Amino acid sequence: MPAESSEQQSPPPSSLLSYSLTPSMASADLRQELDCSICLSIYTDPVTLRCGHNFCRVCIDRVLDTQEAAGVYICPDCRAECQERPVLQKNITLCNIVGRFLSTQPDQEETGIFCTYCIHSPVPAAKSCLLCEASLCDNHLRVHSKSSEHVLSDPTTALGNRKCSVHKEILEYYCTEDAACICVSCRLDGEHRGHHVEMMDEAIKKKKEKLRNVLQKLTTKRAETEKRVQSLQERRREDQGKADGVTETVTALFRDIRRQLEDMEKTVLSEISRQEQRVSLSVSDLIQQLEIKKDELSGKMRHIEELCNMSDPVTVLQEPDTGDLCDTEDTEGHDTQVHGAGDLDVGLISGTLHTLLSDIITGISTGIYVQQPTDLLLDVTTGSDYIQISGDRKTASRSDIRQNHPVTPERFQYNQVISTRGFSSGRHYWEVDVSKSEMWRVGMCYPSIDRRGLQSAIGNNNKSWCLSRGNNQSSVIHDCTGYQLPEDMCCYRVRVYLDYEAGQLSFYSLCDPIRHLHTYTATLTEPLHAALCVGAGCITICGGVRSWEKLPYQILPETGDITGRGI
Repeated sequence: MPAESSEQQSPPPSSLLSYSLTPSMASADLRQELDCSICLSIYTDPVTLRCGHNFCRVCIDRVLDTQEAAGVYICPDCRAECQERPVLQKNITLCNIVGRFLSTQPDQEETGIFCTYCIHSPVPAAKSCLLCEASLCDNHLRVHSKSSEHVLSDPTTALGNRKCSVHKEILEYYCTEDAACICVSCRLDGEHRGHHVEMMDEAIKKKKEKLRNVLQKLTTKRAETEKRVQSLQERRREDQGKADGVTETVTALFRDIRRQLEDMEKTVLSEISRQEQRVSLSVSDLIQQLEIKKDELSGKMRHIEELCNMSDPVTVLQEPDTGDLCDTEDTEGHDTQVHGAGDLDVGLISGTLHTLLSDIITGISTGIYVQQPTDLLLDVTTGSDYIQISGDRKTASRSDIRQNHPVTPERFQYNQVISTRGFSSGRHYWEVDVSKSEMWRVGMCYPSIDRRGLQSAIGNNNKSWCLSRGNNQSSVIHDCTGYQLPEDMCCYRVRVYLDYEAGQLSFYSLCDPIRHLHTYTATLTEPLHAALCVGAGCITICGGVRSWEKLPYQILPETGDITGRGI
């Protein structure tokens, strides 16, 4: 085969080892044989699919990852399909070829810059001459001028950028005062005369060192960001799993309710049908009796008519007393019997319906949650001198007149009060009406909270958590760190929810629909007491605290929030 033809035809990877890889033969054809079809760069850790096509391990792994959701894996080159993720076999032969090729072209293949003077075939450049503004391969570099005027650099396409735009001389210095690359004339006679300058190589070394430091910081930040992304992705998967579990739980719940309603409908309709049949039989018997009676009366009427038409007085007078002919059963008794037999027992039907509905509601309540409302009372011994507590110990009001309460270690100096009861386990929630106050804080705190100074206010220390309202803004505060809510509250009733074992304290706005505001998560070490801080007006605890146990179904009372066992 002619030599020219052999150069034009690309040999298969298995035969590439037979080539003597010299710079002159490192042509574009050979280079293309070593390019990954995905990243279009020279192979890195090449692997082979079953169909025989080669790729960088990282490149094909990414492609297979994107195909995993579809359940079908396709070769990017030949589109061959397989149902299972293909096992990647390392192509040792191709690895050796790449290694030998790179060893003959050190640092040249990475640039993609070719010799200016090799016009018949592209040969990678080894250096660029800034004076000649040309790139040279190894062969042309050997015959190139060694004069100091011919400054050689790594291969570059921006040769014009390495000369001064004013003096057309090579840029050899870096002016640190003006942050500019300059030539000799700029330094000695130009506008940079007398400035502090550095040699280009030294300046580049310093700049690269700074860039490496920045790169290290960026790498660290990227790793942290990637970790956060992975954490959020895991959180999303957990939330999706939780949502699927809740959906399954609610679907089963309503399926059971529908089944019970269908059974109840059959029972009630069966009772109505039974009563209707009983009444119908009774009325039918009465109708039959009355029909017989009607026939008897008709016969007597005909006999009397015959007597009235007789002309023989003896025959008429010898008939029994006509009063006997009128003797019949009491029609009023028949009417009573008819009315008694003709009425459906609506009371019994309503009672049955009510009983069955009550059983369903009781079953749902027992299967969903056990609610145990108890009073949540304010501890008058903790209220400040400017806080008034109502007689039912449910309302805390701000007073402009000092109350002169007895001084006790438990009493707050700040305008707030806590509840008598604390919670050291379980799940509970309570609600508060804040419609009559424009400045307030609602939350929970440890009993060991300070009672003196500004740091004693709930939210201003690490022993309390609160939802705050003031200056027409709402925020959540803990340990003096506040977080302003992105949306303003749209109602005047707040719910505080505690899951002690989970260490979660949540706040809800009881608008329509109920809106979750924020959840704090902490390791709780003491009992938590409800806390109210009143800056103006008054706020009131609505009812008592509600507690419940986790059962097969969990629906938080009034909210409709539903969970399943273990969710």
